[in-house]
Amino acid sequence: MKGNLDIFKIKTNNVLPQKGRILIAEPFLHGDYFSRSVVFLVAHSDKGAVGFILNKKIDFVLQDVFLDFPKFKANVFLGGPVAADSIFFIHKLGDKLPGSISVLGNLFWGGDFKVLKNLIASGLVKPNEIHFFLGYSGWDAGQLEDEIKEDSWLVTDVDENLVMRDTNDVSWTDFVKKAGNRYSIWENYPENPSFN
Repeated sequence: MKGNLDIFKIKTNNVLPQKGRILIAEPFLHGDYFSRSVVFLVAHSDKGAVGFILNKKIDFVLQDVFLDFPKFKANVFLGGPVAADSIFFIHKLGDKLPGSISVLGNLFWGGDFKVLKNLIASGLVKPNEIHFFLGYSGWDAGQLEDEIKEDSWLVTDVDENLVMRDTNDVSWTDFVKKAGNRYSIWENYPENPSFN
């Protein structure tokens, strides 16, 4: 089977991982979390990297966990395998949310959760301005770079509007298409090659 997978291993571009870029899982990368995933990097340094899976939306109601959370129709995604019992968020609220970290353009990561709840309760946050995540994707120093060398990820730039759209499981293909024609063979690769 390994020989058949080799045709899908395309020498990736020379784009390096950094905050504000995305990782597109190559089609042969398996696992509950990372199979056909698109990860938005919110931090990257020589100490490691942090990101959130953008295309694994889950049916999760914040009010079920945070009883004092205001009624709000929010998108919640499976962010990754680390701290999967914790909530994280990216948003377009900028300076309205103290403690936020600028990631890309008008996109920010985290901030004061109490202030966020107050802003939502006051009607000052629209659902399309924030995405919540259960858990995050994390890599120790050099780990992500090793995975990229092993052809597990394609690193590419991303438009901030794509990050905040209502993505779903089929969006992996959309991101692959945007990466360029050289990756078009990935689109037709079956999720489970043994079914072919």
